[in-house]
Amino acid sequence: MVTIVERYMQKFKKSAQLYRQGEDTIPGGGHQSRVVHPFPHYVNEARGALKWDVDGNELVDYNMGFGALLIGHAHPVMVEAVSKQLAKGSHMGTPSELELRWAELIKDAMPTAERVRFTSSGTESTYLAIKLARAYTGKKMLIKFHEHYHGWHDYVSKSSGLNTQIGIPDETLSTVIVAQPDVAEVEQILENRDDIAAVIFEATGAHWGQFPLPNPKFVHDIRALTAKHGVVMIMDEVICGFRISRGGAQSRFDVKPDLTTMAKIVAGGLPGGAVAGRGDILDSISSPDETTRIPHPGTFNGNPISAAAGIAVLELIATEPINERADTMADLLKQSLRDSLTKLEVTGHVYGISSIVNLALGAECSCSGEICTLPHPELAASMHGDKTTLIKLAMLNEGVDTMGGIGFMLSSAHTENEVGRTVEAFERSLTALRNDGIL
Repeated sequence: MVTIVERYMQKFKKSAQLYRQGEDTIPGGGHQSRVVHPFPHYVNEARGALKWDVDGNELVDYNMGFGALLIGHAHPVMVEAVSKQLAKGSHMGTPSELELRWAELIKDAMPTAERVRFTSSGTESTYLAIKLARAYTGKKMLIKFHEHYHGWHDYVSKSSGLNTQIGIPDETLSTVIVAQPDVAEVEQILENRDDIAAVIFEATGAHWGQFPLPNPKFVHDIRALTAKHGVVMIMDEVICGFRISRGGAQSRFDVKPDLTTMAKIVAGGLPGGAVAGRGDILDSISSPDETTRIPHPGTFNGNPISAAAGIAVLELIATEPINERADTMADLLKQSLRDSLTKLEVTGHVYGISSIVNLALGAECSCSGEICTLPHPELAASMHGDKTTLIKLAMLNEGVDTMGGIGFMLSSAHTENEVGRTVEAFERSLTALRNDGIL
């Protein structure tokens, strides 16, 4: 019997060749935000909810640009906007009207966006937000939560679940306190220390909600604590901004962070990010006093191409039921995957908010299917060992590309047809996992 890995190696032969070729030039054979073993698949074309790899395989896509593509691949409106701007110029070395319109759309959607400053990525956004918070408070310590991911820069790599601490000075690591997402623990830290500048957290929980926050009340409790102690609350909405709702998690949970970090959808799926929030904090970037000004250069910050894409997508979200379409398909997928688990008598749990769907094989929960109430160690243990890697490969063998094997990012381009194909692929993948002795 052919194993999952053997079938993958047969189906993606040209990708294997490109990987071996790339290893001589690029570490890792090419950019892999989430490493795939034994090698990644290389993709050159995508439209809507589908993409085609170099071997000619058609794949239903649930990576969606790692969550950046809420309207799907190569949406005609976005393509037209970028093409028109590219013909006019890609970089003028000055501000543009597009940048102003882009910021206005963010302010219109995000309740707390008094000011907006653009960056080139989500990592840069969290870096800038932390720097602004430290400058505003005059304090240096940062609280982040275990497993919460805020990019790859030094101040947020500690206990991120994806990054190691190799290459980061101990002096830098010593300015970061890692806490469990527990209100009592945060309260104790703030009651006993007066050097905390900010608390930063993923708005829906670690790894885009794979390890959810305890409940929506948690963000309100953190808001109350940070306000009481004069600590800046930074809500990381790089993934959930404009996805959890048009106004992000802050609108859905009705909470007001001091600063919000964004990327992915905010730039229409192109490189770009933003920090939005209180004017008295962000205005330090434009302070006339050089002793208090926070320099923020950056060759591609607010560039016209990303601005054009961001405007096109944010206008669509504002005028069409983009979120509703994606959420409806996510609800259908969640229920269908649960039915498949029951049908094949496989222990598992499916949960997630809005258009994000998470999978935990080997775990069961009686929650509503949105914010999972299982303890984080149980969720982590449910996908231990080779299980995550092999479900990823098994689904690719069946024509579906998931987020790391454990998640699905849906878009308004997904339809009942793609969901149906995905459920059939999931059932065949579970059978393959069982044949390989994984289940």
